[in-house]
Amino acid sequence: MTTYVPSGVCATKIEFLVEDNIVKKIQFQSGCSGNLQGVSRLAEGMKVEEVISKLKGIKCGDKATSCPDQLAQALTQLPKNQL
Repeated sequence: MTTYVPSGVCATKIEFLVEDNIVKKIQFQSGCSGNLQGVSRLAEGMKVEEVISKLKGIKCGDKATSCPDQLAQALTQLPKNQL
């Protein structure tokens, strides 16, 4: 599992597992539980690039980012050898 500490959102930690360029598991700590469970379930099983494409740039209210956007940011920072 990779751990990412998001900024500018309610979630305090994102943990995720990527195998063979597929997102296998996502867990958010804190934040809007129902929404984040939904985002996690929808993104699990998708290719990393597809998750990034769908979630990057989403904003939450007047914030410049969101928990889904932070997940996309985390995935963009994965070293190529972890994909």
